[in-house]
Amino acid sequence: MTTHYNRIGGAEKVRALVTRFYQIMDELPESYGIRQLHPENLQGSQEKLFKYLCGWMGGPALYVQEYGHPMLRRRHLPFSISASERDQWLLCMDNALHQELENTILCQELSNAFAKLADHMRNKP
Repeated sequence: MTTHYNRIGGAEKVRALVTRFYQIMDELPESYGIRQLHPENLQGSQEKLFKYLCGWMGGPALYVQEYGHPMLRRRHLPFSISASERDQWLLCMDNALHQELENTILCQELSNAFAKLADHMRNKP
């Protein structure tokens, strides 16, 4: 079975996706709300998302090896995440996916999977 990790092109492409995602978050006025939930320096956030996505896409479980089980929803409970924050995050990720991936089918598959993941993070109406 070919994983999303292999189909995207491995660690190098996951890193490029994460880098672009955070660049978009910094640049896009519509993402101001979620940008404010992050520290000024995004390096730590970038590294954690990179490690998480590698494993989430079926590659090496870098995040689990370093931090243990992701417990994603639990780790995000201190932050107010409503449909607005979810949508801002997805706007940044969808832009990054479309800019970094040439495979439109993979792009859509990942977009759909990210939408489910982001919706699961909501903790406010």
